[in-house]
Amino acid sequence: MPDEAQRNARAIAMTACLGEADPFLRDDIAFGALSTWMRHDQLDTGMLVRIEQALEDAIAAADADGFGRSFAALALAEVARTDRLRPWMTPQQRSRMATLAADYLRSTRDYRGYVDGEGWRHAVAHGADWAMQLILNKALATPDAMLLLEALATQVMSADGHAYVYGEPGRLARPVAYAAARGDLDQAAMGAWLEQLATALGPMPSGPKQSQWWLRRGNLENFLHALGHMLAGEQAPGLVALAASVDATLAKLH
Repeated sequence: MPDEAQRNARAIAMTACLGEADPFLRDDIAFGALSTWMRHDQLDTGMLVRIEQALEDAIAAADADGFGRSFAALALAEVARTDRLRPWMTPQQRSRMATLAADYLRSTRDYRGYVDGEGWRHAVAHGADWAMQLILNKALATPDAMLLLEALATQVMSADGHAYVYGEPGRLARPVAYAAARGDLDQAAMGAWLEQLATALGPMPSGPKQSQWWLRRGNLENFLHALGHMLAGEQAPGLVALAASVDATLAKLH
């Protein structure tokens, strides 16, 4: 779309289509267009600010169908990526977005992945992608990166014992690996972060709740294996230390 004014007008209109029930309109057309324009630097800063606000409004809105909030989070990951590659946010704006992403992750309870005829929701994975783009940005303050890690931890084992089957453990692991690669996070704090996951699982209960415990354990184990695979062969001290913490945490599950 070569006309800039037309492209900008279409971009802001596309944000409303991210909640469409039709997966072709939502995923292929609306998100595809927004992602393409942002990745090709075809939207100016003023338009990015407007898009960010529209997406934040969608995050805050009621969403019984589960599409609007999830795809707003995915689109906000693209907004965060533009700032990572060509900084335009102030430190305060960046910190505010990290807080919003952390709140989104903590509050998400829709664990639907792909549904035939409806397409993707994938709210947890989209939240992890948003956190990843923020964590990858070296301009993000260290406390904000830790805030995002704490929020990611709340989804490693789903709140209701749901078993992840749509690649969520890998998507959750990526921002954790990139956090360790930043080099500004304390290695002991990263190890303690993993230790807290094992503590949160706790011992297997007696009685009728054992099946939910095993589902939670499976999610944690799959996350640790995904993270360990990403760290295999890395030589940076922070990544080596995190890999050792992953192995130690896995050993506690056996």
